Amino acid sequence: MPIAPAVARPLLASMFVTGGLDALRHPDSKVKMADAVVAPLTARFPALPNDPRTFVRINGAVQVGAGTLLARGTAPRIASLVLIASLLPTTYAGHRFWEEADEGRRAGQRIHLLKNLGLLGGLVLSAAWPRTHHHARAPQGRLRTGSAVHASAVA
Repeated sequence: MPIAPAVARPLLASMFVTGGLDALRHPDSKVKMADAVVAPLTARFPALPNDPRTFVRINGAVQVGAGTLLARGTAPRIASLVLIASLLPTTYAGHRFWEEADEGRRAGQRIHLLKNLGLLGGLVLSAAWPRTHHHARAPQGRLRTGSAVHASAVA
C-alpha cells in the first residue's frame, strides 16, 4: 500500500474510534442533540431504534467498528462509506450553530461543523482512493487497472 493511505487512514479513523467509544460509554451527554435527527430518521427508516439513547450507542458502535476497519486498511472503501453515513446525522444533530443564541457557542458549533465537513472530505477521498489510485501510471509505461497490468498505448 502506498504511504499516503497507510498514514492517512489511521489518522482519519482516530476521531471516529475515540468519539464512538465516548458515545458508547457516555451516551446521555448526546441524547438531547440526537433527538433532532432520531424522529425524522425513524419515520423514514422504521427499522432504526426510536430511542435516542439507543441510537447514540448504536452510532457509537458503528463508528468504533468502521473506524477500526479504516485504521487497519481492511475494507477501507466500505468503512469510509459507513462512516460517511454515520457522520452526516451526527453532524446535523450535534453542531446546529444556527440555533445558538450566544455568539461564542455559535462560533464553537460552527467550527465543529466545519471540522466534521473536513472529516467528511477525508472520508470521501478514502472511499475513492482505491478507484482513483489504480489508474496511476506504473514505472514501466504501463497503465495499472485493478490488480492487472495492461500495456499502454505509448509508442
